[in-house]
Amino acid sequence: MNAIVDSGTPPKHSPIKVKEKKEAIVNRLTCATLDGVNAKVIEVEATFTKGLPGFAVVGLASNDIQESKERTKSALLTNGFVFPPLKITVNLSPSDLKKSGTHFDLSLALLIALHKTVIEEEGLFVFGELGLDGKIKTSSMLFPLVLSLKEQGLIKRAIVPKESIAYLSHITGVDFIAVETLSEAIKIVKSKNFKANVEAFTYDSETFSIDTIPYYFEKKYESDFLDVKGQSVAKRASLIAAAGMHNFLMEGNPGCGKSMIAKRIKDILPPVFEEEILSIAKHQFLDGVTPNFSALRPIRSPHHTATPASVFGGGSSMAKIGEVALAHKGILFFDELPHFSKAVLEALREPLQDKKVHIARVNAKIEYEADIMFVAAQNPCPCGNLLSKVKSCRCSEVEIKRYQNKLSDPFLDRIDIFVVMQEVSSEDKGDVTSSQMHEAVIEAFKMQKQRAQQRLNGKLTEEEVERYCILDASAAKILESAIGKFALSHRSIASVKKIGRTIADLNKHVQIEKSDILEALSYRRRK
Repeated sequence: MNAIVDSGTPPKHSPIKVKEKKEAIVNRLTCATLDGVNAKVIEVEATFTKGLPGFAVVGLASNDIQESKERTKSALLTNGFVFPPLKITVNLSPSDLKKSGTHFDLSLALLIALHKTVIEEEGLFVFGELGLDGKIKTSSMLFPLVLSLKEQGLIKRAIVPKESIAYLSHITGVDFIAVETLSEAIKIVKSKNFKANVEAFTYDSETFSIDTIPYYFEKKYESDFLDVKGQSVAKRASLIAAAGMHNFLMEGNPGCGKSMIAKRIKDILPPVFEEEILSIAKHQFLDGVTPNFSALRPIRSPHHTATPASVFGGGSSMAKIGEVALAHKGILFFDELPHFSKAVLEALREPLQDKKVHIARVNAKIEYEADIMFVAAQNPCPCGNLLSKVKSCRCSEVEIKRYQNKLSDPFLDRIDIFVVMQEVSSEDKGDVTSSQMHEAVIEAFKMQKQRAQQRLNGKLTEEEVERYCILDASAAKILESAIGKFALSHRSIASVKKIGRTIADLNKHVQIEKSDILEALSYRRRK
């Protein structure tokens, strides 16, 4: 039997070669999506791994983003780029937020084209839809996205389609790098030359400045107040309503000029500043309309058969903007007010009070800004002749009562100025032009801004009413007497003070005087 001898020397083995693992490059670019009307920052990140070639986009991407895979492939291949034979995974983070929009195309294409290059640029947003030939196109959501990001202080510079510059250049404080093709965008990212190539937009409207803030207005009068014959009280009330952006209701016989006056008020409204112009444009883009960025405030006049969804916005899966929000910073005009549905009139109380529209659906909860001037017109009865001295009313007392009861006290309490129209006479003449009224509104606007008011008189909060609506001794005594005599509510008292403040501004009074408060009380609602 042979003994096993232990030599004490371990057996020799051939050395094992350990392959060094190369860390995969994870490139990232920044984009954004709309969550309601507010933009949310989205990080677009991509990995390229060995495996069966494929292209997947994850992170709750909508159909239009999933379709961008085909647009991206075509754009890269038609511009001489080789699509990498790897498993490509693109993640849109945060992954629990739904994303939508064709503007993600450019981010995907850049990540794939530069998959061997480390992209280290932080804070650079990339937006653009790709054509199959590599041309970069704009998207209707681009303006609301960039404006919302800028308002949140989240964006400093962005690569955007050149054809979007016509409206994006209105947004100051953001450096835009405009590109026309995918090749041009790739060249810029490779060279890291992120210098802005877009000049800021300059407004072409009439302008003046108060405390270095420019305000814009336009002297364009599509229709003139000179065409309105007579109705001196209603025209004076229109001037006051326009100067302070007060809610305004006219009651009168058919054909007395209610609609004529309402449609002329839009041309004499106060000037706007840059943020207001952009805010109006944002709502128009959300409605699918390309704005002209003029200094004219909008006017919306839905028909009385309009549904609550069309007036306030709605939709089962994705809420859409409605007429109230589209009238933001302008006029919402309801003609034939009592003919609107009870649901619409009562729901209007919220935006008149809070200056916002809330839309709550199972799949969407959205809040729109709706800082509006509400103007309405109505007949005194169903036939319209109740106040006429010539024509006889054909309505019964029950019909008149039912007609008038369609407007609740809480709704009417949110309207500042009430005017009963005068009956038309052959001797009536036009006595004031829109240009003259507009000049008076601008002067009153300057007085409001020189007091450092952030809001116009008709939109003052309760705290601001106490600060800016100062009554002299005689005016305070009259108001105190009126509170007891007419049983004015807390809201009505504030309304009278705000109207008095606007009248004082038109009369160039520093404080609200006796004549100002007396005129303000004359526009209250008679119960």
